[in-house]
Amino acid sequence: MTADFASELAQFKNPRLARDLVRAIGGFAPAGGATLMEVCGTHTVSIARAGIRDLMPEGTRLASGPGCPVCVTSNRDIDTVIALARVPEVTIATFGDMTRVPGSTSSLLAEQAAGRQVEIVYSPLDALALAEANPHRQIVFVGVGFETTTPLVARAVKRAADLGLSNFSVFAAHKNMPGALEAIVADPQLKIDALILPGHVSTIIGVEPYRFLAEKYGIPGVITGFEPVDVLQGIAMIMRQLHEGRAEIEIAYARGVMAAGNPHAVAAIDEVFETCTATWRGLGDIPGSGYRLRKKYAAFDAVRRFQPQVEPTIEPKGCRCGDVLRGIMAPNECPLFRKACSPENPIGPCMVSSEGSCAAYYRYY
Repeated sequence: MTADFASELAQFKNPRLARDLVRAIGGFAPAGGATLMEVCGTHTVSIARAGIRDLMPEGTRLASGPGCPVCVTSNRDIDTVIALARVPEVTIATFGDMTRVPGSTSSLLAEQAAGRQVEIVYSPLDALALAEANPHRQIVFVGVGFETTTPLVARAVKRAADLGLSNFSVFAAHKNMPGALEAIVADPQLKIDALILPGHVSTIIGVEPYRFLAEKYGIPGVITGFEPVDVLQGIAMIMRQLHEGRAEIEIAYARGVMAAGNPHAVAAIDEVFETCTATWRGLGDIPGSGYRLRKKYAAFDAVRRFQPQVEPTIEPKGCRCGDVLRGIMAPNECPLFRKACSPENPIGPCMVSSEGSCAAYYRYY
């Protein structure tokens, strides 16, 4: 890291700038209050770690949304991954958070303890390398994530096809954010006034996919980064829009997001995947919000290849992860929070993932 870059980055933690932005937020805040939802798990953690909720003016509520990809993965999908792990010739390759997420009766960590093959990887390309190094094992990569990780999985699938790898496949549980946002703003039970839009996802898809929020629903949105000043600047821009009666999609994270996004990454997704209905924990089935492999790459679909026997789905008793992901309740309002449910003994995925709302509340509140 160069000295100039380090100095520039330090400005996004500058206490003076933060105080100025907090004052601006208070000056623009609607008299009747407002509910802003952050729809990125990294924003949830940043807001909690910096104590930003406590800096908001009276009546302004910051609600966490469905921004944690592990958290919104349905129990049925978790059970399907567990069923794949039980196929004798299969090795599951997955990110670390996924191993601890409880399914109906088990978890990948429990399956690993029982002798099944589960490997933690840091990239789908690691899973591809695992397949090349172990030609006698079937490597199944668990594809969970939003538009940020989907291009990498697309490239891995395309690479596997080019190499003619017959022992690599993917469980595709990828999701796209705009479909979930429409479900949230159209929900009559929720009253969201504005959205703090995700920085990471927006580096890929840009601004255009969010415009319907402003044009169809009159909901302002600001794409922002993850340092304290980033988040506060995004909130201040939202508050200004509310104060002025505007509804637009703006960028407060210009150093990371271009309006057009990353066309090459989007093209990689479109080449390998097509959209489909996906089941989101807490939100149900949302048409067009998921990805499945196109017919050309269907041979790399792990479910199609192995047709695992999936056990009946059982939702965890008393867990309110779904309501937390919808922004209906805060994590500490769940009756299991800090009691039956903790990071050491998670009942639901929101307490497992490093980006989960419950895990963030447990650590910082």
